[in-house]
Amino acid sequence: MPFPVPDRVRDVRDAVHAFMTERVEPAEPALNAGDREELRRLQREAKDAGLWALGHPAELGGGGLPFLDYVYVNEVQGRSEWGQLALGTFTLQDSLMLHKYASPSWRERYLAPMVAGEVWPSFAMTEPDFAGSDPTRLQTKAVLDGDHWVISGRKWFTTGAADAAYTTVMCRTEPEGTAPHRSFSMIVVPTDTPGYRIVRETPVLGINGGHYEVAYDDVRVPAENLLGPRGHGFVIAQDRLGPGRIFHCMRWLGQAQRAFELMCARLGTRVAFGEPLGAKQLMQQHVFDSYTEIQASRLLTLQAAEQIDAGDQARIEIGAIKVVGARMLHNVVDRAIQVHGAMGLTDDTPLSRMYRHAREARLYDGPDEVHIQSTARRILHKMT
Repeated sequence: MPFPVPDRVRDVRDAVHAFMTERVEPAEPALNAGDREELRRLQREAKDAGLWALGHPAELGGGGLPFLDYVYVNEVQGRSEWGQLALGTFTLQDSLMLHKYASPSWRERYLAPMVAGEVWPSFAMTEPDFAGSDPTRLQTKAVLDGDHWVISGRKWFTTGAADAAYTTVMCRTEPEGTAPHRSFSMIVVPTDTPGYRIVRETPVLGINGGHYEVAYDDVRVPAENLLGPRGHGFVIAQDRLGPGRIFHCMRWLGQAQRAFELMCARLGTRVAFGEPLGAKQLMQQHVFDSYTEIQASRLLTLQAAEQIDAGDQARIEIGAIKVVGARMLHNVVDRAIQVHGAMGLTDDTPLSRMYRHAREARLYDGPDEVHIQSTARRILHKMT
């Protein structure tokens, strides 16, 4: 499905595509079963091939691809949920956040090992008892006691907490009466700190994806663990989430493209009532709808990425693609399952697992309804 990939990035994109289809995708059954050695083998191969941590800044030990170039690469990396881990880019948002906002000691302690894949980060924002769509109601608190922060509360959907060296925790640090979006800060908490307690792993639609509920029982960390200024948690979160949503959407395109390829292959080889499925008009409708939705989502995502690259926050564009991209992924995978029939419901293809992850996309990093409302409001403000 051609579209204009800049010449400067085509070779590395093709190399990542080959690594994904020849190395990562065939290894998915073992990876899904929890084979850590298989993951380490893929990571070594990625490093040997010069494909490791391509989006990380060069000064941190990464590949140094500019943002927009990495966006193109991120699509083919997204063909598998394991692409980020195999290619060392799953830490990108955290490394950029620490590089920009952390104290020198924390940058020295975590950045290089994180980019090298030697330590893992995690991020804690959502809480079980309050709507994640309204983060100003978060209840986890941090109180400054001398030269230490004391954190108390509970978070969940902290991805990778069991393997992480630290968790960045969003918590209320400012007194009542402070403007809601100036009341929260982000604090780095090493996971071996007393009081940091993993409560349980939370499966998502039957998949143990490494999401954890974590209790903070009067966790005490040095004051220097604060990221950026006090009360700037939402500023840092937006700085983290804006480009991150671009990366999500490009990976969704990679997943959708893979599902589309599987669907088209099935339509060409499966015979029903004396002819290939692809000869049936209703099946051709699936092809048409999927093709147009993928292409439209890709162009919207690239437009948003170009504006981010130019220094614009692109909030309208990012809000739009978050909704459009998640819906597109769900629709394309759903059609691919329909074309595969009963086989599509089994683990004989990657579609069943892809479908469940596609449903997650309409919730994480903000539910569709919030993005629709905020984006429409911004459009109306500009138009009136």
